[in-house]
Amino acid sequence: MTPAFLARLRAEWAPSIPRELLAGAVATFALIPEVIAFSFVAGVDPSVGLFASFVISIVIAFAGGRPAMVSAAAGSVALVAAPLVQSHGLGYLLAAGLLAGAVQVAFGLLRMGVLVRFVSSSVRTGFVNALAVLIFSAQLPHLRGASAATWGLLALGLALIYGLPWLGQRLRVRALTAIPSPLICVVALTLIASTMGLHLPTVADLGRLPDALPLFGLPAVPVSLETLRTIALPALAIAMVGLLESVLTAAVVDEMTDTPSDKNRECAGLGLANIAASCFGGIAGCGMIGQAVGNVKYGGRGRLSTLFAGVFLLILMVALKDWVSRVPVIALVAIMVMVSASTFDWKSLGAVVRHPRLSSAVMIATVAVTLATHNLAAGVGVGVVLSGVFFAFKVARLLGVRAEDDAATGLRTWRVTGQVFFASADAFIDAFDILAAEGRPVRIDVSRAHFWDVTAVAALEKVVQRLRHHGAVVEVVGLNEASAGLVGRLGGGADSAM
Repeated sequence: MTPAFLARLRAEWAPSIPRELLAGAVATFALIPEVIAFSFVAGVDPSVGLFASFVISIVIAFAGGRPAMVSAAAGSVALVAAPLVQSHGLGYLLAAGLLAGAVQVAFGLLRMGVLVRFVSSSVRTGFVNALAVLIFSAQLPHLRGASAATWGLLALGLALIYGLPWLGQRLRVRALTAIPSPLICVVALTLIASTMGLHLPTVADLGRLPDALPLFGLPAVPVSLETLRTIALPALAIAMVGLLESVLTAAVVDEMTDTPSDKNRECAGLGLANIAASCFGGIAGCGMIGQAVGNVKYGGRGRLSTLFAGVFLLILMVALKDWVSRVPVIALVAIMVMVSASTFDWKSLGAVVRHPRLSSAVMIATVAVTLATHNLAAGVGVGVVLSGVFFAFKVARLLGVRAEDDAATGLRTWRVTGQVFFASADAFIDAFDILAAEGRPVRIDVSRAHFWDVTAVAALEKVVQRLRHHGAVVEVVGLNEASAGLVGRLGGGADSAM
């Protein structure tokens, strides 16, 4: 192996091994409460979500296209999976996960990850902000009716998380900046709760933790067309939701690290991870933006942090089960509050006023729909549709048609500028005063226009036919090569007028 290859391998996997391991550990503690909660949403045992998160993290570390990104069992997938579990049981969910993984692999191999380009920055901001609010709201049930000790530990935990790095910088104590403060928070709050004998909810109270390693096995369902019909639509929904969240999470990590990622590889890697998770009895998953943000925030830049997040999760859940079970839930709540605050784009609050109203409307709509449905895919879908509609509206308004008359020859020339397509076709037709050109020679100059689709060609043809019906001799000039080709294939009267 050449030095250049080794340098590239180190940059991709572990620019700094200690930071990668510590950041991965932070991501692990941020995973535990969410994965267990999502397991209950899906209607499966917590071990199903925990095993899935372990397997997905291991596979995606090698097969994914975005270093430092954390993927695991996710809430949006759990929402889609819940009806299938309720109606047919865990076996069919695992079979749906296998099929969803195959769809995601095909999606990546067909290089369809580039579709993220159609997601505007307003939608991405709305996606991030909505997820931050959902992460925060998921912590509120742990605080309802909480005791004074619980609130006190929460305040102490947040003080440790935010205060230790600041104190380390002011006092120049390397240990306080080298060790991620969320890990110190977990250890400190666990020791305080144990030594003071505080009766607080612990991780053990969230659900039964796994007590053995996951075992390989195919889903126990009949291999038949009936099974395929049962799992086909849920599998497609799981695949699309997972792809959407993973690609958008990868885009967020791209921005945080100022580095590119391979979205097609991420799609295929997610599919392989979900296939593996299903074969080890785990629910399908996708990118976890909150945990990915936490990982990057505390130094994760390579694949090692993702790998260690999965390995450390298994170590905690199996080898260190007795210790982890005593960790107070409020310590994990403090971490998730930090993750929520770090995920939210606070600058976007001021940008709502400064940015164009339509862009702000897209962002707000994305957040509103996501919060109303608790479905990130629905929010992003609405945002993408609105972005497309608003863009078409703005481009359509740029269309201009100006009439010029030559008194000597009687020639009327209409000069068209802008884009003619389905959203501007009616305005294009209405811009021509047909009666004013009756019996006169007419020229339609489109040298500064472009015809994009069949609706645009039909509009041009309708104008030409109307003018001819009123006795005008029509000439269309200035069609660029692309527009002329489209008119030639689809047009009739317009083509003959050129």
